[in-house]
Amino acid sequence: MQYLYPLLTVMIWAGNNVITKAAAGRIFPAEIGFYRWVLAALLFTPFLLAPVLRNRAQIKPILGKVVVLGVLGMAIYQSLAYYAANITTATNMGIILSLVPVMTLGMSIASLGTRLTAGALVGAFVSFAGVLWVVSQGSWSALIAHGVNVGDLMMLVATLAYATYSTLLKKWQLRMPPLQLLYLQILVAIIALFPLYVISPKTGLNASNIPLVLYACIPTSMLAPLLWMKAISILGPSRTTLFFNLVPILTALVAALALGEQLASYHFIGGALTLGGVILAERWTTPLRKAAIS
Repeated sequence: MQYLYPLLTVMIWAGNNVITKAAAGRIFPAEIGFYRWVLAALLFTPFLLAPVLRNRAQIKPILGKVVVLGVLGMAIYQSLAYYAANITTATNMGIILSLVPVMTLGMSIASLGTRLTAGALVGAFVSFAGVLWVVSQGSWSALIAHGVNVGDLMMLVATLAYATYSTLLKKWQLRMPPLQLLYLQILVAIIALFPLYVISPKTGLNASNIPLVLYACIPTSMLAPLLWMKAISILGPSRTTLFFNLVPILTALVAALALGEQLASYHFIGGALTLGGVILAERWTTPLRKAAIS
């Protein structure tokens, strides 16, 4: 049962990639990005507003860091994903998103003093090669001639934003209850996204897009963070992070079933390379200097 927490989390995340793609054409990206956080805030407020107000003396010194985390992890990351979904596929989004662990590890080596390992170096090259194979649709010449699809490029930037968010979260070690920290980041996201929502064209809520907003809000924005935090408390961060590798696989399966997306050979090859690189980075922990000597 202890593995159920991270497994349910990655299933929710994979479903959210498909929901993000399904939202394209039914609701504008700025709308769903804003509505999901507003609804999450409304549902969290009765339980968390009073504790946050009582804790304001502790929050005040770290408020700037909370703002940075909210903008990176809640506003930029998911908003870019909604825009990317209008141009690329859910399968591509899932594969690109699987770079998060490798990017986070690289940033940890650069900024947190984490030692560079042979697996981290080799795994980074293998993972990026896999993503490039996917975004080029298995043709290096096409990639050179036409460049990267704008949607895939947006997803790469979104992935980089989330990796930066994860690294800063680990570096700063903000000492406050996780749910209160999540609630404050949601409030930051609402403020950050409000101008974009105001100037964006609007579809409005209707029968076809309300279920998408509800999924983005309740399972993805509220339930998944709770399950992930519970998984980390039981299994530890290293073992829990391994489950993140299931996201692109589950995304591809759900996208094929729900959206009818066709899986091509470059998806399998690129996805295998990306996942292989992540596993190398996580499991091959020989320090680089020692590996070079050997």
